[in-house]
Amino acid sequence: MVYQKSCASGGDRFMKDSALYLIHVRECLEKINSYLPENKKDFLETSMVQDAILRNLEIMGESIKKLPQEWKDTQPQIEWIKIGNFRNVLAHEYLGVDLDTVWLIIEDYLPELKKAVTQMCDQLLNGEV
Repeated sequence: MVYQKSCASGGDRFMKDSALYLIHVRECLEKINSYLPENKKDFLETSMVQDAILRNLEIMGESIKKLPQEWKDTQPQIEWIKIGNFRNVLAHEYLGVDLDTVWLIIEDYLPELKKAVTQMCDQLLNGEV
């Protein structure tokens, strides 16, 4: 992976595998941000954008579920379990996904998640986790 060096700087196999999941989360957040249209109307009217964003939310949720709990505990303001549950909805109940809810999540929750993931990467690089 391109970003591996920015989060994983050594350590045992578990640490490297866990760092890869954290990198996946960060990459998904970056992709979502790059795909995101300027407004909700454009999001609701563009199925390709919806597909790209929903897929990255799904991948991100799966990677979050695999992060060590002690890492997630460093960011208690993030609702980690809800993210994993939302991933399950995206993967298994995709016909019932409410795009208005997805837009709300993107606007209201992803910026805070991005901050938390950045802090977790910084903590990992500094040997704090």
